[in-house]
Amino acid sequence: MAKSGAMETVDPASVAKATETKRELQRLVKSIVEDEECSMETFDKASKTIASLKDLKLKRSLSQKLDSVNVPEHFLCPISSELMKDPVILATGQTYDRPFIQGWLNAGHRTCPRTQQVLSHLILTPNHLVRNLISQWCESQGIELPSRVHDSPEEGITQGERIHLDSLLDKISFPAISEQKEAARELRLLTKRMPSFRALLGETPDAIPQLLSLLSRTDLNRHSDIQEDIVTIILNLSIHDSNKKIVADHPEAIPLLIDSLKSGTMETRSNAAAALFTLSALDSNKVKIGELGALQPLIKLLEQGTPIAKKDAASAIFNLCIIHENKTRAVKDGAVRVIMKTIMDQMLVDESLAILAMLSSNQQAVEEMGDNGAMTFLLSIIRESTCGRNRENSAAILYSICMNDRTKLREVRGEENSNGTISKLAQNGTSRARRKANGILDRLRRTTTNTA
Repeated sequence: MAKSGAMETVDPASVAKATETKRELQRLVKSIVEDEECSMETFDKASKTIASLKDLKLKRSLSQKLDSVNVPEHFLCPISSELMKDPVILATGQTYDRPFIQGWLNAGHRTCPRTQQVLSHLILTPNHLVRNLISQWCESQGIELPSRVHDSPEEGITQGERIHLDSLLDKISFPAISEQKEAARELRLLTKRMPSFRALLGETPDAIPQLLSLLSRTDLNRHSDIQEDIVTIILNLSIHDSNKKIVADHPEAIPLLIDSLKSGTMETRSNAAAALFTLSALDSNKVKIGELGALQPLIKLLEQGTPIAKKDAASAIFNLCIIHENKTRAVKDGAVRVIMKTIMDQMLVDESLAILAMLSSNQQAVEEMGDNGAMTFLLSIIRESTCGRNRENSAAILYSICMNDRTKLREVRGEENSNGTISKLAQNGTSRARRKANGILDRLRRTTTNTA
């Protein structure tokens, strides 16, 4: 007889997964019991299947218990709105549950879901403090958390999938363009959907050279779709940390990505920029990418691309300019003018200010900003923006301009006399913004004293 009261909500996908897992376990157990020649691999699979079934049961039990209690908001993942099992810290300082933020990154996103800031790196750092607090809270509520994702058995590649991958790589080398297109499209889909395929491709001898060989020898004017697919495969591969060095170490990889950044469909150019961004997580790759001339086409894409392409280009430029020599290259290639225009067009303001703030340690960049009217929009952002990070970056750039050219202080003094903009920032900005604002105010006072 059904119980009265609130009806238990059942997730059909969860039920289907549990049913499928039970059937697999039954098949494995039958094989173990009836087949005397049963391999050790079957025992291992049965053990993993039991662990998966246990985890599903724990998750269902957890879901039922959480429905009846009030979970502290800071224990919930901002993406899934579920209790976090494996909280990790993103580059922006925000905490997410590992599987959900990893899924976000694996899908090619390079921003923080909550703040929309461009990520300086893709490293996920375990948040042990939040994990311990969640564990203590669960214990007090009589709730058992499922094991963290990286403690659970990982889904591996089956032998059949390995054979399928080999057949696709063989097709890539076929002379028939139709076979090449079919293989490239399927590899693109597999590396998007299955992180395990990214790892496997990186570990497969000659896989990356085969892909790059196709990209270099195809008549791209007639077959731009192959170029788009191969570039996207390289992007998907590069998301996997172990592949970043493997891809970049191939002498043709970065040059071919740069060539694709200059030509092909807009999606090809956008994905080439995204691949360079992902590869540039390694400092050694930042150097290679800069030396091989990627910054100029990235800056051109930032100027001419679609909104998505511009965002990918801005992400790559930001990451590359973390190292000093690439700042010089970016300035020489016209980055300051393009980025300032992007801000004045009210596009990618957050990302553009972050790049300008990074470039403000370069003398030529500071001079260009001062000579081309940066003061006006920087003061406007400090005065009107509600984004603390944008006000902070604007203050940092403004400080560099004022330290470089004291004549620019006149405009600051006029703003300060009219609105007290810098004084207000010195009181209510972030710690870095307050520091820069006080530096500007000190410069104003000393200039006034010297001219009195």
